[in-house]
Amino acid sequence: MSESAGKVDPRIIVLSGGVGAERDVSLKSGQSLADALESVGQVDLIDLVETTLPPEMDPGSQVVFPIIHGTFGEDGTLQSLLEEAGFAYAGCDSKSSRLCMHKGKSKDLVSEAGVRVAKDIRFLEPREVSAEDTVEELGNDLVVKPVDQGSSVALHICRGAKELGTVLGDLSHGEWMIEQRILGREVTIGLLDGVPLGVVEVIPEGGVYDYKRKYSAGATEYRYPAVIDLEVEEEIKEFAKLSFSVCGCRDFARVDFMISEDGNPYFLEVNTLPGLTTTSLLPKSASCSGYDFQKLAEKLLSGAKSRFAERQLPSEPVTPVSS
Repeated sequence: MSESAGKVDPRIIVLSGGVGAERDVSLKSGQSLADALESVGQVDLIDLVETTLPPEMDPGSQVVFPIIHGTFGEDGTLQSLLEEAGFAYAGCDSKSSRLCMHKGKSKDLVSEAGVRVAKDIRFLEPREVSAEDTVEELGNDLVVKPVDQGSSVALHICRGAKELGTVLGDLSHGEWMIEQRILGREVTIGLLDGVPLGVVEVIPEGGVYDYKRKYSAGATEYRYPAVIDLEVEEEIKEFAKLSFSVCGCRDFARVDFMISEDGNPYFLEVNTLPGLTTTSLLPKSASCSGYDFQKLAEKLLSGAKSRFAERQLPSEPVTPVSS
């Protein structure tokens, strides 16, 4: 740690790992970030294996880049701990993280703002859902997914009442969503400080971008920038900006869409802590706007560093009132 003109140059803490289903991906993101950020400061990479902050962390001399995906890291819990401890940290705050992790609440909010969304039904008890009534309401092509998990964990694609009934029979009690499946092209777009970057098209083998295809080498093709009509691209960027804004995001995020066969983009979800390996989707989106991975990593951290610096400013002296 160095000091210049009374200002502290903070150490950078990268928190990775975590206790959720996406732990391995988080460890890779953390290593990539730590390597990239060594050019701008002293970096400590910490593998978080418990749902508490390491006691050696110090908000007075460190900024934090949490890159723990899914449970604990992306649902607002870790962000709340960092806020309570007084840390300046990168990414969305606890309120926004909690909101975006809940696909139902975030979807309702962006829909109210004018973003196009697919119809859905939500439920807690799978055995109380009628497969026949659901197909009648939403159509034959359906997606079943948990409301509050990330990275396509427990994602099911169904066609017709029989397949849906089989899936429902295997589900346990919890927050679930059955969504009308939009057939077409899957795309995603990153944002930095609310500014949209490039659109990335995701082309998985078999047409379903599930957990296995996300993280298996060669299982998915990516095109960036995506080759799409200008009008569709502009609508995606406008929807992404609206989603970022109404969900209260800050610093960065990634928003996923489906483009239907008739050319209409439909919102899927906001990712507040997207993967950050050198081959992840946010870096691909950023590369369309001229960011290499190191430049991107520095930009992603810049908001946290600014918030840290603001805390170091001396408070205004109080002028005594003369009698």
